[in-house]
Amino acid sequence: MAENKKIAIYPGSFDPLTNGHIDIIQRALGIFDQVIVAVLHNPSKKALFTMEEREQMISECFQDEPSVLVDSFGGLLVEYAKIKNAVAIIRGMRALSDFESEFQMALMNRKLNKEVQSVFLMTGFRWIFTSSSIIKEAAQFGGDISDMVPESVHRKLMEKFPKLKA
Repeated sequence: MAENKKIAIYPGSFDPLTNGHIDIIQRALGIFDQVIVAVLHNPSKKALFTMEEREQMISECFQDEPSVLVDSFGGLLVEYAKIKNAVAIIRGMRALSDFESEFQMALMNRKLNKEVQSVFLMTGFRWIFTSSSIIKEAAQFGGDISDMVPESVHRKLMEKFPKLKA
């Protein structure tokens, strides 16, 4: 039975994890037996949180969900998917502006590995304007982002940006 598990990979920087990401993961669990939340190691991007911090925050949010695994990777996503026996790559879509780059990436992934499907999930309407970048910027300047991120992420943001404590 374990061999027949439908495994999906949800890749991203998750710097930080948002409620929009959680929405996508929860809905992906309704389609797949297991979702691997794969934190991308991208040395060209300056991250606020370390890989370990991001993995820990995600793990904490899904500690009671055995079908969610947290991992990290670098290199080609389709190669990582092959190693993990994944049948799909999950991508969240917020707006039409996401479509062009996501479509190009999906076509390239399809060319590199026809066995792995790209599955696009529209984010819940409540999270349509939420992004990690916007949350970090608002937090940096003391904005209240507590309803846009899980509590564990909010605590970590408060450590990074003490203005949030006020």
